[in-house]
Amino acid sequence: MNQILKEVEAPHMKKNLPQMDVGDTVKVFFKIKEGNKERVQGYEGVIIKKANSGINHTITVRRVFQGVGIERVFLVHSPRVEKITVQRKGHVRRSKLYYLRARAGKATRIKEKIGSHVSKAEAAAKQAAANEAAAKEAAAKEAPKE
Repeated sequence: MNQILKEVEAPHMKKNLPQMDVGDTVKVFFKIKEGNKERVQGYEGVIIKKANSGINHTITVRRVFQGVGIERVFLVHSPRVEKITVQRKGHVRRSKLYYLRARAGKATRIKEKIGSHVSKAEAAAKQAAANEAAAKEAAAKEAPKE
C-alpha cells in the first residue's frame, strides 16, 4: 500500500528544493491571487518547525513584523510555493523552536553555522556557471571586431 502512495505522489513532488533545517532563515516565494491577477510574494523568516514527510511536508516560518510575531505554515510541495531559498544556516539543538514565541528583540537571535556545508550538487552548479561565464568571456575576446 505504501509503495502505491509513493508512486502516485512522486510526479507532484519538487526535486529542486534546498537542504532546509529548523533554525535556518529562509525566504519562501509563493503565488498570491488577487482578483484576476497573480503575483509572487516573498516571506522571510526562521523555520521553527518541520512536520510530516513526502507530499505533505510542511515548514512553519516565523518572522516579526512591526513588533508582532507572525507564523505561517507552508506546504513545501504545493504548486503555490514557487521557490525556497536559504538565507542563513542556523545552529540550534532542538527540533522545534517554540521558545522563540516568548522572546523579543535580540533574545530571538540564532547563531549561524560556521562553515555550513554546501551540497555537492550546489557546488557543481556554481562551478559550471563560473566555467560557462569564463568561456563566454574568452569567446567574446577572441571574436574579431568589425
